[in-house]
Amino acid sequence: MISNIKPKEATSIINSLTGGVVPKIGVQHIAVGRSEEVNAAISSLEEVKNGHSIVKFWIGDFGSGKSFMLHLLNTVAMKQKFVVANADFTPDNRLYSNDGKSVILYSSIMDNIAIQTKPEGGALPILLEKWIEQVISRTAEENKILLTDIRSEQYRDLIRNSIMKTVNEITEVGGFDFGSVIVKYYDGYINNDELLRRNALKWLKGEYATKTEARQDLGIREIINDTNYYDMLKNFCKLFVNMGYSGFMINLDEAINLYKISTSAVREKNYEKILSIYNDCFQGKVSNLFINFAGTKDFLENERRGLFSYQALKSRLESNKFESLEIRDYAQPVIKLQPLDHNEIFVLLKKLKFIFDFNYKTELNVSDDDISAFMEEMFNKPGASEFLTPREVIRDFLNILNIIRQNPDVDKNRLFGEIEISDERPNDLAILDSIEEL
Repeated sequence: MISNIKPKEATSIINSLTGGVVPKIGVQHIAVGRSEEVNAAISSLEEVKNGHSIVKFWIGDFGSGKSFMLHLLNTVAMKQKFVVANADFTPDNRLYSNDGKSVILYSSIMDNIAIQTKPEGGALPILLEKWIEQVISRTAEENKILLTDIRSEQYRDLIRNSIMKTVNEITEVGGFDFGSVIVKYYDGYINNDELLRRNALKWLKGEYATKTEARQDLGIREIINDTNYYDMLKNFCKLFVNMGYSGFMINLDEAINLYKISTSAVREKNYEKILSIYNDCFQGKVSNLFINFAGTKDFLENERRGLFSYQALKSRLESNKFESLEIRDYAQPVIKLQPLDHNEIFVLLKKLKFIFDFNYKTELNVSDDDISAFMEEMFNKPGASEFLTPREVIRDFLNILNIIRQNPDVDKNRLFGEIEISDERPNDLAILDSIEEL
């Protein structure tokens, strides 16, 4: 039923879904009912490979699979040789701020950088070292120096100059400081100076709080902050393309946290930043960048505090008026995710049963009829039509499989009968519209 699944992927899928979160790896094995969206994403990735940049908004209700879709996009993009990064908006980070909340988002993006050989994140040092090795090889070739000799002390300045020259050629804003820190990283790398390497990485990830601290550690007078972090993301995008990657995909989830910002002026500044990124991408001011936002219908369409409260965004993000539930347009910036139907959920639960057995090296006595009986119990419960999400269905199913695995003689039908439906939607959204603007 599922081929080529790795034990590490199976464990990640089962543990993550049991905990109510999307697994970082292996999501392609449980992708159901999203083939049109994936095909649209593959087309967009081709455009980005060719030098264009794209912004997409993935919109759906709570539990509709937005986070899952972003993780699936990651997997697809990594196979197409993209560098990818995921980050969630939270009350403590955002796109625009003047109190450090934007650079917190930037640091989260840099922490989660992933490539196909390191899909769970933390790939930035690998990428930097790969690029430095490329610069070393290229410098040796251009100067007709043997690769065995180029690493010696006498050629260090030559390589430092090559690093700065290449960075200056591919970057615009902030390129000098960016290049200077990469030179420091090179010095730490070539001399096995772990502290210098770590400090350079700290700067590149936006983790220096003050210029004084950065100057003491690295001799660099500037730091990455709320004002320049987006320029640094663009610099990294150019660096990744320079080393042979197709582009840089950044996925930003939980955009409802921008909608929740209580001060209208701050919220509007964040929407202004989204507009600026959108215009950069679609007007060709930036190349090989793919940014995805995931949020609820309220985040998009609410006229008082959603994206549609900002007229310039509303005019760009309104749906194609010729689209319907049957006739979809996946080329537009906004893609609305429809909930999985019962047949798709049945296929998904069958896949999960297979992965569960594979993970625990067991063969549970749970038939297709048992899965149907479980679904019937769930979807016929009071409140199911209003509150039930795929996340809750999956978690209850895996919890029951765990009970059966550890108690083989348990009555399955009794377990199915004990299922209760709860409202998993955040309780603070319903009252937001009644909050007085500060």
